[in-house]
Amino acid sequence: MNTDFPGADRKVIVALDFDDRRAAEELVELLGDACGFYKIGLELLTAAGPELVRDLVEQGREVFLDLKLFEIPNSVAGAVRAAGALGASMVTVHSMGGTGIMAAAVEAAREFPRLRVLALTVVTSMTGRDLADIGVDADTEQQVLRLGRLAVGAGCDGVIASPREAGVLRELLGPDRLIVTPGVTLGPDDPAGGHARPGTPRAAFAAGASHVVVGRSVARATDPVAALRRVRVGG
Repeated sequence: MNTDFPGADRKVIVALDFDDRRAAEELVELLGDACGFYKIGLELLTAAGPELVRDLVEQGREVFLDLKLFEIPNSVAGAVRAAGALGASMVTVHSMGGTGIMAAAVEAAREFPRLRVLALTVVTSMTGRDLADIGVDADTEQQVLRLGRLAVGAGCDGVIASPREAGVLRELLGPDRLIVTPGVTLGPDDPAGGHARPGTPRAAFAAGASHVVVGRSVARATDPVAALRRVRVGG
């Protein structure tokens, strides 16, 4: 395995939000050793299959497999084991599935020391109104904290939340658990891309995020390498 990516910042995860493998590979090739960590979600996994995950891992890159698992515990455990067998470094489960689902994921991941289970709290596109629609009588921050507590109790390695909740989550989770924040933007001229609770990389890290996930701000930029450099220095 090639692990020589001396310029890579493993705290910045670039989302490969594409519908075909070639487009994803072109971005990986373009970024070269500037990026050592990529997110693969359901769209690309469905379009390209698991071999892309294996290939990236064999190249020495880390993969955040964003599956957002929400199923019966046995099925979740099976999917987590499959993610571990591919060599993924992170996999996500839905915290709204409850302690049983999260605990099953954590137990399944024990077979794979590199694999960290992250609990998705409130999807970054959701607002308080969306929560009310599904019968949740809490604002987004309250619900994020509630689910964060459940994730800690289930033994998860960390959580997924927006940059706006990173500070209160760091107070809740302590210094060691991961807080991974999608929905980062590079400033007022950078579209939020469907995220209702965005923030800059600088703000996310200052508040306590361990990692930020950036997508179209890099992938759709005229100069993706320069855009990634902006993320790495704080946006």
